[in-house]
Amino acid sequence: MSDMITADLVDLDLSADTKEAAARALAERMVAQGRVTDLEGFLADVAAREAQMPTGLDGGIGIPHCRSEHVTEPTLAFGRSAAGIDFGAADGPADLVFLIAAPAGADDAHLTILSSLARQLMNAEFTTALRSVGDATAAAALIRSEAPTGDAGASAGAPEGASEGVSGRGGDSVAVSAAASAETATVSTDKAHEPGTPGRSGQSAQSGESDQSDQPGRSGRSGESGQAGTSEQPERPFRIVAVTSCPTGIAHTYMAAESLENAGRESGVEVVVETQGSAGFTRLDPSVIEAADGVIFAHDVPVRDKERFAGKPTVDTGVKAAINRPGELIGEVRGKAARGEVTAAGPAGATPVERGGGSGEGYGTKLRVWLMSGVSYMVPFVAAGGLLIALGFAIGGYEINQAPSVMDHFVWSQADSWAALLFQIGGVAFAFLVPVLAGYIAYGMADRPGLVPGFVGGSIALTINAGFLGGLAAGLISGAVVMAIQRIRIPAAVRGIMPVVVIPLVSSAIVGFLMFVVIGKPIASAQKAMTDWLSDLSGANAILLGALLGLMMCFDLGGPVNKVAYAFATAGIAVSDPSDSAMKIMAAVMAAGMVPPLAMALATTVRGRLFNAAERENGKAAWVLGASFISEGAIPFAAADPLRVIPSSMVGGAVTGALSMAFGATLRAPHGGIFVVPLIGNPLLYLVAIAAGVCVTAALVIVLKGLRKPAQGAVAQGPGGADPSASTPGAKQPVAA
Repeated sequence: MSDMITADLVDLDLSADTKEAAARALAERMVAQGRVTDLEGFLADVAAREAQMPTGLDGGIGIPHCRSEHVTEPTLAFGRSAAGIDFGAADGPADLVFLIAAPAGADDAHLTILSSLARQLMNAEFTTALRSVGDATAAAALIRSEAPTGDAGASAGAPEGASEGVSGRGGDSVAVSAAASAETATVSTDKAHEPGTPGRSGQSAQSGESDQSDQPGRSGRSGESGQAGTSEQPERPFRIVAVTSCPTGIAHTYMAAESLENAGRESGVEVVVETQGSAGFTRLDPSVIEAADGVIFAHDVPVRDKERFAGKPTVDTGVKAAINRPGELIGEVRGKAARGEVTAAGPAGATPVERGGGSGEGYGTKLRVWLMSGVSYMVPFVAAGGLLIALGFAIGGYEINQAPSVMDHFVWSQADSWAALLFQIGGVAFAFLVPVLAGYIAYGMADRPGLVPGFVGGSIALTINAGFLGGLAAGLISGAVVMAIQRIRIPAAVRGIMPVVVIPLVSSAIVGFLMFVVIGKPIASAQKAMTDWLSDLSGANAILLGALLGLMMCFDLGGPVNKVAYAFATAGIAVSDPSDSAMKIMAAVMAAGMVPPLAMALATTVRGRLFNAAERENGKAAWVLGASFISEGAIPFAAADPLRVIPSSMVGGAVTGALSMAFGATLRAPHGGIFVVPLIGNPLLYLVAIAAGVCVTAALVIVLKGLRKPAQGAVAQGPGGADPSASTPGAKQPVAA
């Protein structure tokens, strides 16, 4: 690690009072050493990573980190704050701040070293020494493992107890951690998972004696070496296999692994961890998984090959839970094992939707995830089919829907034939909307066995004119039926044909019966009532609906609420002859969705001094993204300053949605932004509605940002309230808090 951190990258008197200012102060040291080529670009990458999940850890540690194309080589910078800096940890601010910078294409060796540091941060002796070290050179040496932790603490005047606790560790503060990880059978070394090696216990690792559990002919029980010379062998310890992973795969992944291993040693539980980090991962040996009594998934990104762990008591949680409360997780999985709670069809409901984490969620949250699964698969069909239909209308006029089939009549030289071709292809794509919606809702609930009854139920919904509501019901019913069938105990001889024959046959029959005979007619009646209500909307009711949809589109900028409003609008036009009201709703939704990025682009142009350089660059891109109806273009601004940007966006979106409905603008295409303006009814007034919302949002953002007061006593402040001397020269305005 000698080339990763030097004394010049250490600040033992970090004066920043916000995490943004702390990152800037440490990043400037990297720039000065030629480790970072673009300060603002790198800080934008750090902020983007921070927006995914706070990087504060219990125990007073902050680890902002990212991969960035602006980093020339893997680098560490360390800062120590007397006042503490809030990095989002539950137990309060951090006084030890590590800024970890990895190049976009960092090699595995460097990332492994960075992961070793992450593990060492879980060592209380290491962090105690860092809190008491007296100068930057000693601190850098300590992090590089060139100085004994005990000596470092003592040289800085550490309390006697602090140095005594680490005197036996020598100088390998990081290397010893890596060795200890290998001793506890972490998956970062291949030998730890050779066949016949179920893992080593904490007792064996701590004793320092020869561990004979890996020798041929041994039973593999942990702790045998510590009991050598006794006639009676101890009972086999409880065994847990765990997987840790985080979005960046540099810090939290390995810290969670170290935390679980330490907790396992303290409680006499054998913990073997597979770290799915940026440096790649080695799969746990199947024999290790087979011998395990329980499973812990601590992850914020999908666990790869999760099905390997099926059939065992499982705890599924976020990666920070494993760092902050590992003992609780171990106790939870032991409790499940004692109660005999196992997962028969995959760990913790390992459907494709749930593989991203979030176990323990309520049914309301799961329902939203299932519905969003169907919507997300449906949207590409909506976009493709809707744009093709819109192009058909643009080329051939609105009478093109009465053209004969292009199979019977197609003239290569006639524009009307090409318009009819586009229209009819789009119609075929639209015909898949409800079946795809239903099929993938069921898929999100029950995995692949849910696809067949889901598609069948969705097709029936179209047949009986139950439409969008029928598709939602068919998907949920299909998933529930398949999940119920999967819980039935099946003889071993029949299990092989269950997913291919039995489940599709039985579930399709049940769903078909329910949709045709039991609930189909009531749902079709409800769909017709909703359609009639939309068709009758006028005046104040229509304006209020437009405002509500505008609020929803701008609430989470492409998130679930945004998708609900968008799905509601596209469902209305996903028919061969949509009503005028349905096309007005589609127009209002698209107009409102364009407002946030366009408004941020305008605000950065009009009052650039209120934004940092990275945000001004993002503002340039936001012009194009907003014009293309990509609401996500405003996410960088909302992530950095949610309390000002999101409410402002919602107000502007509501204004635009209401005006669009009031002006009677209509839209048959479900996407396209300003590029489909020629297809919009009342296009000029439609653009006026968008412009009004953009101006309202931009004005609110500028006013709210301008109300921020500089820190007391500071003439000109850098980002986050830092003094200019600790930030980029010339930076005179704070970035978003």
